[in-house]
Amino acid sequence: MSPAYRLAERVPLQARNTFRVPATADLLVEVRDAAALPELFGNAMLRDGPVLVLGGGSNLLFAGDPPGAVLALGGQEIRIAADDGDTAIVRADAGVDWHALVLWTLGHGLSGLENLALIPGTVGAAPIQNIGAYGVEVGERIHVVEAFDRGDRTLRRFDRQACGFAYRDSRFKREPERHVVAAVEFALSRTPAPRLDYAGIGAELIAMGVDRPTASQVAEAVCRIRRRKLPDPAVTGNAGSFFKNPIVPLAQAEPLQRAHPALPAFPGGSGDSRKLSAAWLIDACGWKGHREGDAGVSERHALVLVNHGAAGGAQLLDLARRIAASVQERFGVALEPEPRIIGATW
Repeated sequence: MSPAYRLAERVPLQARNTFRVPATADLLVEVRDAAALPELFGNAMLRDGPVLVLGGGSNLLFAGDPPGAVLALGGQEIRIAADDGDTAIVRADAGVDWHALVLWTLGHGLSGLENLALIPGTVGAAPIQNIGAYGVEVGERIHVVEAFDRGDRTLRRFDRQACGFAYRDSRFKREPERHVVAAVEFALSRTPAPRLDYAGIGAELIAMGVDRPTASQVAEAVCRIRRRKLPDPAVTGNAGSFFKNPIVPLAQAEPLQRAHPALPAFPGGSGDSRKLSAAWLIDACGWKGHREGDAGVSERHALVLVNHGAAGGAQLLDLARRIAASVQERFGVALEPEPRIIGATW
């Protein structure tokens, strides 16, 4: 067996997903060096069958066992690949913990990722989901995504435009059976330009006694807000926000806002659309704090489904479907899950 990877059969995945639901991988492939991917995908089981790429397990729900093999990339290198004194290109392996990368960049005097502090998961998952928080999406900071193309079994480099980023979306998410993200390069600045316009950050900085924040202080404010609003997946199983904020046509949003003036709405990316608050819609339907056995909705945030102990993935999925159905029935708005659902369809 190559020192670049390790194979194991019938591996439990409960400790490898933040919902902490049980599932089993028929074959788990742990990859230490992405250079081994062409060799691995020459193997018939990986070449011809379904392969689930598993990072921190923070953006998926196992509603059943994954079909085929599970691939986990474990590379941990972070380095500055280029630096012109103003902008630095930071390269990180897919297996690096996301928050650890944010702290590393701040420690090296680089800004750009501070609003994305404390998001669970790995670097490799970040561009797939185009993770975002507090007014920033990671796609804005990405320089290149290096990914293995299963079609021609080569490592390819995708610049920001080629990644096809959209709200919680990318070409890698739309083509999950084709690409395996191996590393990501970020363009970060040595001249801070804080993004403080998102609700809550400015107030948190004032509470901290900060009026001219550094990037590290913005990250600390974000961490304080997240710890206060969201349950810690290390304590209570969850995958963060379970539903995307729905984007609806202006013709649909305006009557809803007239009927429900408290409903938060934001620009939807085009002048004729609005992004609505999924949390408000779910809370208005009475789901916040709801619990059925060990499956429930967080008391802190209506967007977060939680596993209080022994809930299974199918049970959580059933709850999520009924939440979405109630929002559809009351408001006529369709909710879509943010995590990837394995072993079932939405």
